Amino acid sequence: MKFLTMALTAVALMVGSSLLMAEETKSGLQEGEMIGAFYVTKLAGASEDGVEVGKNLCYRCKNGGRPQVIIFTRSGDKAVVDLVQQLDKAIAKNEEKQLRTFVNYLGENKAAAKAAAEKLAKTAKTENVPFVLPNEYENGPEDYGINPNAEVTVILAKGGEVKGNYAAASAKDLKVDAVVKGLESILN
Repeated sequence: MKFLTMALTAVALMVGSSLLMAEETKSGLQEGEMIGAFYVTKLAGASEDGVEVGKNLCYRCKNGGRPQVIIFTRSGDKAVVDLVQQLDKAIAKNEEKQLRTFVNYLGENKAAAKAAAEKLAKTAKTENVPFVLPNEYENGPEDYGINPNAEVTVILAKGGEVKGNYAAASAKDLKVDAVVKGLESILN
């Protein structure tokens, strides 16, 4: 009985620690900070945005002060696909407010990250969302402070200022509904 109690306690501590770590993931620019310029190469998506696949540009700059969602991901998980699809619909629904988003795929290997981004774009089947590879593909732009242990970092900004930040150590822990609800902070 004593062994069983110790074993259950150990499992409870491990599960509790995992949940705590998932909730405490901090990554990227935080609320009130200003988003800076960084360069990416367009790989897929948003065929009507005037940017050709293969072009190197600053999407953050192209979007200017418009409300925008900047996603940094190391995963093509179902939660990421769901988020991108919901944002694609939100862009169409909020055309007059000029909502923008772009997905930055990160990874230690440039060719693998590029291939994963292209696969994510095909899976998501969006119309308004470009998928890009940042020039600093390992962890995104240095001044954005993307946590290398975060699979997904989502930054909501308006007027160049961060209005919301959502990060998850595992894409499965991404709170898609919270991100979508957070759009109110940049659309109003």
